[in-house]
Amino acid sequence: MWPQPLAPVHSLSVSALVAAIPLVVVLLFMGGLRRSGLFSSACGLVSAGILAALVWRMPVSLAFWSVGYGFVYAFWSILWIVFNGLWLYNLTVDTGKFDLLRRWVIQHASRDACIQAILVAFCFGALLEGSAGFGAPVAITAFLLLQLGFEARRSVVVALIANTAPVAFGALGIPIVALAGVTGLELAKLSSMVGRQLPFLSLVLPAYLVLVIEGRKGWRRTWPAAMVAGSSFALAQFAISNFWSPYATDIVASLVSMAAVVAFLRFWKPAPQLARESSATFSQAKPSAVRLSAREAAAAWLPWAWLSIVMILWSYFGLFRRGQITIHIPHLHNGVFISLYGKPYAAAYGFQPLAAGSAVLAAIVLTALSFRVPPRVLVRCAATTLRQLRVPGLTVLIIVGLAYLYNYSGMAYTVGAALAAVGVAFPFVSSFLGWIACFLSGSDTSSNLLFGNLQVAAAHQLHLNPVLLAATNSSGAVTGKMISPQNIAIGVTTVGLVGQEGRVLHKTFWHSVLLAALIGLLACAQAYLVRGMVP
Repeated sequence: MWPQPLAPVHSLSVSALVAAIPLVVVLLFMGGLRRSGLFSSACGLVSAGILAALVWRMPVSLAFWSVGYGFVYAFWSILWIVFNGLWLYNLTVDTGKFDLLRRWVIQHASRDACIQAILVAFCFGALLEGSAGFGAPVAITAFLLLQLGFEARRSVVVALIANTAPVAFGALGIPIVALAGVTGLELAKLSSMVGRQLPFLSLVLPAYLVLVIEGRKGWRRTWPAAMVAGSSFALAQFAISNFWSPYATDIVASLVSMAAVVAFLRFWKPAPQLARESSATFSQAKPSAVRLSAREAAAAWLPWAWLSIVMILWSYFGLFRRGQITIHIPHLHNGVFISLYGKPYAAAYGFQPLAAGSAVLAAIVLTALSFRVPPRVLVRCAATTLRQLRVPGLTVLIIVGLAYLYNYSGMAYTVGAALAAVGVAFPFVSSFLGWIACFLSGSDTSSNLLFGNLQVAAAHQLHLNPVLLAATNSSGAVTGKMISPQNIAIGVTTVGLVGQEGRVLHKTFWHSVLLAALIGLLACAQAYLVRGMVP
């Protein structure tokens, strides 16, 4: 059994600086030099491999097996979900059902700018984040707001700020799944903990959007709708993440919130809007000339209804665990001794043939049968999805391999032990660690893979709950996504602002810092004052 050296270079602090090199390489290339995620993660993996072999003296065979373990986890536990979620999204686009949904949202949006932002950017954006993720919510909702009459820069700023609360459960819960895989903590507990942090942000986010758009004037006019949207989303987000699973959290919460707002607008209307500051009027938007029929509206919602129903039933009947096979990774399983904890490091992969990705595949089949989609269309959408995921998929494989090597080599524990020197303020810092990683990588998933186990190592050193700090990494990361260069670059493409990314960043930066600080303060309260909130 190979023991991980905690301080292989002179002292713990110096060793931690050396161990941070792979993380700095990834974040510097990706965020600072704007290189691709694939190139950045590959450089990070190479640098981690060199340090693991030459500095931490990890046997080369164990290093290869740890990277291979990461590849296996990434392929089935992450990419299988992403592929099927994106396949369903592409199927709705190809068959015209997504356009029906877009028209439905526009037709039910009030002529009030604040209500439009709530319904389109917050509610509909959360649905897109929950199903597709990977930048699609910002690009699509910014374009829809532009169609509704918003000025271009304001539309992308609103879309970026709205794309926070649902991010941790985005793409069918991938960030939480990745966090569980890299930390070894229970998926259900991580889902519950994040679901006891983000609902506080979800509750206030619609009102916060209103303040950003029109200040106190807009808030006084539309606060009832903002509270309906925020409270319904927060309650659903809490309930699904705590009592079912992370997979369907965003889907169900967004549907509940959208239905609640639309129902509320049937008997409540905001006071007449005198003017829309810095943007065009609603009359200049481009709504559909023909309203959707009840049958068209049902068709627009059916794919997402199927997805919600399947995910909930899959979780309720425990189908995820049916037929599970435990695979012990050769040589790696109990072949590494965690010196920081004084115990062997397990490497047992639980292969689930009926994993979340298989549940989404079932929803795809039901959707195809409902609309009598020809097999050739289904295959064409699958081929489109494969093309879209070629580079992102390879990037995910490499960065997960990097994360697993980082953990099994002991570098993560070295950095975590050093960070524990922050002391009682660490829960607050924990939020900003996630914020920094997501700002530079553009992904809550990447943030969790890179920093998740650092949080756990620091938690053990400080005698804090590791589930709390790991979850705070993910919750803090969502606030960094609105200032991520990658996310901003995607958002400006659909509204004609390519080249003005810096101005958009300037508009969102302090909103991001404020929300990250709120998550940090909440984590401190949960760590020291209301410990009963931690599962």
